[in-house]
Amino acid sequence: MSVFRRHGLARIAGVLRRNAWQAVPTVIGIVALNFVLLELVPGDAADVIAAESGSATEEGMAQLRRHFGLDLPMLERLWRYLTGIAQFDLGMSPRHNAPVAQLILDRLGNTLLLMGTALGIAVCAGVLLGVLMSARAGKWQDRLLSVVALLLYSTPSFWLGLMAIVLFSVKLGWLPTGGSYTIGAGLTGWAAFVDGARHLVLPALATSGFFIAIFARLTRASMLEVSRQDYVRTAESKGLGPGAVTFRHVLRNALIPVTTVAGMHFGALLGGATVIETVFSWPGLGRLALESVLARDYAVLLGILFLSSLLVIVANMLVDLLQAWLDPRIRLR
Repeated sequence: MSVFRRHGLARIAGVLRRNAWQAVPTVIGIVALNFVLLELVPGDAADVIAAESGSATEEGMAQLRRHFGLDLPMLERLWRYLTGIAQFDLGMSPRHNAPVAQLILDRLGNTLLLMGTALGIAVCAGVLLGVLMSARAGKWQDRLLSVVALLLYSTPSFWLGLMAIVLFSVKLGWLPTGGSYTIGAGLTGWAAFVDGARHLVLPALATSGFFIAIFARLTRASMLEVSRQDYVRTAESKGLGPGAVTFRHVLRNALIPVTTVAGMHFGALLGGATVIETVFSWPGLGRLALESVLARDYAVLLGILFLSSLLVIVANMLVDLLQAWLDPRIRLR
């Protein structure tokens, strides 16, 4: 490995370490703010449990609050929660009477699968559309694809999901209406993989529609800007073909703002998971968050918000690595 490559990798490692240290106070601030905001919401898990039982007494509700520590002052509970996080303990769920970490881990894989697939589809399809639009800028193909992107941008994801269910599930019968697998089928191996993929198609496409439009328009604008740079004209004057110029020089540099926006929108993907997972009955963190809100199970909700902030920070660190690979000059900053 050359000295310059080692120096570049050392710079990248230094940037990642600095970002990691900056993430610590950010996460603490997010947790504290979420805790305080949820404290301002009226009601708690004891109220919901009492309402469902139908025969709760004041003494019973007081006992429930003592059991789950809901009767303690807010600052003391906040301190306990922060010290618990430092020990990788997210507390207990009053609703499920189970560790919050276990409840989240049971759903985390499904959410990451859905969000990762949706983001991958959005980036690939958006970049491809953006390349086609920039290559035919000003022509009817560009105008047609721009209209398609505008429609995807202005259409709510839940409406796309509902229409996809009506068309592909109800009318055509090609894909299942919801869930992550066929209940009671007992499938294993390749059959189980195909069954899971069929359940994943509709929610992933419905989630990615809005972001396909964003990445397509951004790629088009970025490629048109990069194509006017001096080094692109130099590459063309050296006799490189249109394909080599487009993919080796224009697209590679145009992807830098696309990756930045992709990292920024990862949090929006997680936030939109609640709607999509509810529409498609997908067993992920979004549905768990909604159930926690309805049950006033704020311990689980805080755990989901904490984990979501960590995922967004990790996603942005990965974007930094990708940008350093796309543009070597970033390593020297």
